[in-house]
Amino acid sequence: MKCHACGKTMEHRRDLTFNGEKLSGYRCSCGEEYYDPEAAQRVLLRQKLAHAKLTAKLGRIRSNLILRLPKDVEKALGLAEGEEVQLTVERGVLKVAKA
Repeated sequence: MKCHACGKTMEHRRDLTFNGEKLSGYRCSCGEEYYDPEAAQRVLLRQKLAHAKLTAKLGRIRSNLILRLPKDVEKALGLAEGEEVQLTVERGVLKVAKA
């Protein structure tokens, strides 16, 4: 990839810092950095959701209780249908994390 600022070839890196999180992108010797746009969007969405109060609906399929997550949570965590997540219960609080 060519740098838009100086025209030199940029180096692909996996250790760039964007808003306090590590992600991949390109860095030029002139100091310009370009981030993976999808990964940067997930970082921004996670930071937005960190300050929001979210609600989720519970449903039932046969004897199983189903937790339906909002679309923004799905995008922020990069979740897909059929993927497994880890559930933990701490002091009466249910935490859901990508496995």
